[in-house]
Amino acid sequence: SNGSSSSDVQRGIEQHKKAASHHEEAAKHHSSAVKSYESGKRDSAFESTVKAQGHSALASEAEKEVVKLHALKS
Repeated sequence: SNGSSSSDVQRGIEQHKKAASHHEEAAKHHSSAVKSYESGKRDSAFESTVKAQGHSALASEAEKEVVKLHALKS
């Protein structure tokens, strides 16, 4: 053990789950954007792109929380 408390471990797990979920949502929206572009629906593609970027930003925030938890233990 590196001295992590069980609550820190649980918080880390939750942040990893959040990051994974947001990455998955971002991927879905990116795929949706591709389909929209391919069918000439540029407005719909743009909307999907914005949603993908939002989920990517939220995933990044969750990842930063994981790094903070690790940094506090080093």
